[in-house]
Amino acid sequence: MPTGPDTLLQALRWRYATKAFDASRRIDAPTWEALEQALVLTASSYGLQPWKFLVITDPAIRAELRPHSWNQSQITDCSHLVVLLKKRLVTAADADRLIAATAGERGLDPSLLEGYRKMIQVDLIDGPRSQVIGAWAANQVYIALGNLLTSAALLGVDTCAIEGFSPPDYDRILQLEGGDYQSCVPQTGRSGARNHP
Repeated sequence: MPTGPDTLLQALRWRYATKAFDASRRIDAPTWEALEQALVLTASSYGLQPWKFLVITDPAIRAELRPHSWNQSQITDCSHLVVLLKKRLVTAADADRLIAATAGERGLDPSLLEGYRKMIQVDLIDGPRSQVIGAWAANQVYIALGNLLTSAALLGVDTCAIEGFSPPDYDRILQLEGGDYQSCVPQTGRSGARNHP
């Protein structure tokens, strides 16, 4: 069901970077499930979705992350702490998985998508952009972040996207070092009183 222009604009005007969350307030399960699906359904270049999303609920981990987030209280006080991760590399296996999933979803023979797979190979795996794939993946993560912020606003959920954090420290604490993904942007949600500036 489409949302009208007035509803969208009202939600976007309502949204702001929440600086104080009420740690006792939680996002209810149906609303959180909708926000998770908004992340999963986010569009990306080529449809590759070079990201993962970690929802950090353990208070001890949040407390460990907070000093590496300019000691911002949102990290420990929010209802749901989402850390968005970007993929370090795009590989032939990633392209193959995308082609197989797309072919399966559409009921096609994967060979019909070989031209698309080659385009990904030439652009992101072997081409010049392969040298800056981390920046490309970070840009893709910001698409997901924007979608999450807009979706949350439409559902009346406060958020605060946080760039003031140390990615290497997050990677260490979240045991991402040397893995396929690295921290890009932590994002938080659920306020107490509306404290709009």
